[in-house]
Amino acid sequence: MNPSRHEIGIVGGGLAGASAALAFAQAGFDTVHIAAPHRHDGRSTALIGPSVRFLERLGIVQALEERAQPMFAMRLVDDTGRLLRAAPVEFRAAEIGLPYFGLNVLNRELLETLTQESGKVADRLTHVEEPVVSVDLEPERATVRTESGRTISCRLLVGSDGRHSVVRTAMQAPVRTWSYPQVALVLNFGHQRDHEGISTEFHTATGPFTQVPLPGRRSSLVWVETPDEALRLKDLRVEDISREVERRLHSILGAVEVEEPIQSFPLSGASVSRLSGLRSALVGEAAHVFPPIGAQGLNLGIRDVEALLDVALDHRDDPGGTAMLAAYEARRRADVATRTAAVDLLNRSLLTGFLPVQAARAIGLGALASVPALRHALMREGVQPGSALAGIAARVRSLLPGQRASG
Repeated sequence: MNPSRHEIGIVGGGLAGASAALAFAQAGFDTVHIAAPHRHDGRSTALIGPSVRFLERLGIVQALEERAQPMFAMRLVDDTGRLLRAAPVEFRAAEIGLPYFGLNVLNRELLETLTQESGKVADRLTHVEEPVVSVDLEPERATVRTESGRTISCRLLVGSDGRHSVVRTAMQAPVRTWSYPQVALVLNFGHQRDHEGISTEFHTATGPFTQVPLPGRRSSLVWVETPDEALRLKDLRVEDISREVERRLHSILGAVEVEEPIQSFPLSGASVSRLSGLRSALVGEAAHVFPPIGAQGLNLGIRDVEALLDVALDHRDDPGGTAMLAAYEARRRADVATRTAAVDLLNRSLLTGFLPVQAARAIGLGALASVPALRHALMREGVQPGSALAGIAARVRSLLPGQRASG
């Protein structure tokens, strides 16, 4: 059987893959999206700054805003109970002239919105709902074989197929993996009081406990615990775990009613040595994996997709060629490396009992609480990566003994 031929092939059925398929098809590329039917996902995603702007570029933000909750403020609370603790820090979008930091939306509703929009470009977007069993990368084209024996050929193959990526394996890209002694419980819950569009992240001795607002008097929760404690909590009756959630929230939202199901995920990290290979590129969790801190996961993946689309448009004559892939690698490497290292460092700082590390963390968060310019710079960096790093570094240097900021 002769392979079907396309310009772009997207492997992977998650949110990053669906975003990539829609984006490339909208941009005029003959695109095929190859993915097994997606399983139900009760989680939500906090789409921050650049992700919202990219989805606006795709024409779906207005539809999303009807189903999502704007996040007007983010609060960090040191709840480690240790000797050296940081003061609470609150970031308000209005401080830097923004209406909101981002939108929190249920993953299934985001996927539905992407799928509905993809129907408008059906002439350029083919869906193949099968698992990929093999990938062959050659100088001119990449070829994929599906479970039924179907073969698909493309000039650029995008691996958006998660942490066990088949595309990455075919690229022979070395990957460094690590694990944490933690499990994340993920659930949604109703609550008595209005959340006012505020997300609160409690930093505990076992990891972050993060409430993110949903529409109405509902929120999503990512609760990081030790494996034994996570197992115990998951076995509790719904009314008992509801009381435990309220206690951990210090009753800031009043009485809580947890919604089933409760999902759990062992925490791990991964970093690849390169983001591209012969006629192939990686996005999302095929390229980077880290703990659920600061809403970084999908947001980083969407930045991958946007960068890949832009360099493909810049190299329209040969998408997937050497020059295009080198440009993608150059554009994404620093952002991916910086975010991965920062999230890993923050997570490990919560787990350590080493006093100097606790002190460094407390001082850093204390500076954010007490120095508006530093807090504003960090907020701008969060909603526009790369925009404020130099300013943050200069401000930190000015706070050190014997240092003065230049200018």
